[in-house]
Amino acid sequence: MKTREELLERLDETVLQVGAEYQDMPDPEMAVYEDWTAKDVLGHVAFWHESFARNVSDLVEDIKPTPLRGKYSDLNKRCLDEMRALTVADIVKRLEAAHRVIQGNILNAKLALIPYKKGSRGYTPEEHLDIVNEHIAEHLRAIREASKDTDRTASVN
Repeated sequence: MKTREELLERLDETVLQVGAEYQDMPDPEMAVYEDWTAKDVLGHVAFWHESFARNVSDLVEDIKPTPLRGKYSDLNKRCLDEMRALTVADIVKRLEAAHRVIQGNILNAKLALIPYKKGSRGYTPEEHLDIVNEHIAEHLRAIREASKDTDRTASVN
């Protein structure tokens, strides 16, 4: 397995790519998944990144973390309800702010197990970094694919 530092570097790059993708995106309302637009996907990523940031910050500050609780479908609905009213620029700012908190805490030796969601097992910092990076990268691939499909459709018309 890669070191925590290497995994953080990978996540740093993925988060940078997300920001760049949305900076140049002509239509954040394009469909990416059946019920989610590109903006919704960004809100989803930011929502879960903020949870990750809160949990690692709390652990480093010796505060009992309060991981998200509930079914994934309910949590994803909650994130959409919270994020849909925001602009893309505001959501990107929140994602970047959460990422700075993660960067400032994830290498701390105090971190042993990071809670993810109430009722699920804790993850080592290395596992958590890897899982989060893969999750965001998967959404980034879907956004890029939807963008290509939108470009193809536009060029046909």
